[in-house]
Amino acid sequence: MLRVHFTSVDLARLRMAARPDALWETILSFHRLREKQAENIFGEWRSQTRARLHSEPRLLAPLVPQRGYFPDFLTPSEGVIGVEEAMEAVRATPAERLRTEISRLPAGRALPAWMRPMADGEGTDRALARLVDTLRDYHRAAIAPYWPHLHARIEADRAARGRALLDGGVDGLLTSLPATMRWRPPVLEVDYPVDRDLYLDGRGLLLLPSFFCRRTPVTFHNPALTPVLVYPLDHAAGPALVTPARSLVKLVGSTRSAVLQGIGAGCTTSELARRVGVSLASASQHATVLRDAGLLVTLRQGSAVLHTLTPLGIALLRGGSPGERPPTPGAAGSGGGGSWAGRPAASHATDRAEPRQVATSGTVPSPRT
Repeated sequence: MLRVHFTSVDLARLRMAARPDALWETILSFHRLREKQAENIFGEWRSQTRARLHSEPRLLAPLVPQRGYFPDFLTPSEGVIGVEEAMEAVRATPAERLRTEISRLPAGRALPAWMRPMADGEGTDRALARLVDTLRDYHRAAIAPYWPHLHARIEADRAARGRALLDGGVDGLLTSLPATMRWRPPVLEVDYPVDRDLYLDGRGLLLLPSFFCRRTPVTFHNPALTPVLVYPLDHAAGPALVTPARSLVKLVGSTRSAVLQGIGAGCTTSELARRVGVSLASASQHATVLRDAGLLVTLRQGSAVLHTLTPLGIALLRGGSPGERPPTPGAAGSGGGGSWAGRPAASHATDRAEPRQVATSGTVPSPRT
């Protein structure tokens, strides 16, 4: 079990990440790719992703073992800003940090020749450039095609936590977390592969819901880093990720199909552009076409506009009748959007730690040793 110890200052500094984290999802999905469990949830995603991959799994595997610790530098805080910002943060990792964190990988684990400069902490620029290229290629194959759906699911979880905060304050928020976490003031007990204590010491805690986190939450190995607790979304029994229905793509085109999915339970034009990966002008143009077709409505809020699906748009997207309701933003398992204004199971290094050290940064579905 992991015990997260709060002070009154930590409770005041508790927060949700503003959006999904591109690199946490990337690294955790690499664990899901190599597993055989939860085939009913991730099976279709695995098949589709493997068909798009080339050498990326072989290149990443030495740094991200199938079980246990992986280095903290692979999941920088810039991941919530965007994938390119996160990649640049990885590229800028200091040589000494590379050497220290890679040295914690299981003993006897051979590194390929191109990674050895990072392990030695010398002449790391070329190795980091190759690592960033590999991470970017993997992200494009495994994460980018599903980003609108993944984003909507995480936004729905954020909305649920935000509503719990409004209804019950910080206690309500912490009590609303998934069953793998239990709030027993002033300690948050977390199901965990090993016995650990994390003392926040006034730094607060960032809660980060993750689509590809599974079973138990994850945290950094290095206790000096900003405390983060990555926890898994609750997936229904069916497939967690599916590409847009072929009939919908044929009817409105792949981009407008992605726009409909990206709107979820509501978003602004800039949010829509970010979710779909198009320019602001392109997102606005597609939204206009879909609005004129009666598939969405647009409301102005100050200087921004908010797009939401109409019953017809929901029926087209879901393949149901116009009477079906859109996914509720606050429903933990819904695919809808919705956010709380104001965003991995195992720890980055689940098995390490001395007293007062938290589980680790390597995303781990099992104890990190």
